[in-house]
Amino acid sequence: MKRRLLLASAAVPGSLLLGACASQQIDSYAQDKPLLDLRQYFNGTLDAYGVFTDRSGTVVKRFTVVMACSWNGDEGLLDEDFLYADGSTQKRIWRLRRLADGRYSGRADDVVGEALGQTRGNTFQWNYTLNLPVNGWVVEVQFDDWMYLMTDKVMLNKATMSKFGLRLGEVTLSFVKR
Repeated sequence: MKRRLLLASAAVPGSLLLGACASQQIDSYAQDKPLLDLRQYFNGTLDAYGVFTDRSGTVVKRFTVVMACSWNGDEGLLDEDFLYADGSTQKRIWRLRRLADGRYSGRADDVVGEALGQTRGNTFQWNYTLNLPVNGWVVEVQFDDWMYLMTDKVMLNKATMSKFGLRLGEVTLSFVKR
């Protein structure tokens, strides 16, 4: 009996550790509603409100974004104007392309190569490398970006930013469609 208890108690932390290392899978959201159609949601004007937090969870930057979005068939344009709490501004224009099976590709001037992602249910996930200006330098950082459609007007976004596989921080963002 003691041996079984000892084995069970040793197995629990190991399984918790393995579970903590597992990452979420896009297919687990396939049945979630409301159904996300990027061409429908990112069409028109959206307002976004966000924060960047460092590894400790401290808010490092606060920002708002006004997005002018449009689609022509399977080609989308997301024109983003960022305003940071310190008064600085930034512009990013995404050019998206809808592919087969809920997949999308995207390009922007400060994105290295091509962003690739897919939708399932109410969720959109994509990965890309961004040239990020930091204290006069430009640093390539990787984004693992997850968006969750909450209602036809509200989407939440959580992106993990990393470099060399090390987590640098997170961007948390809410989109509100006008």
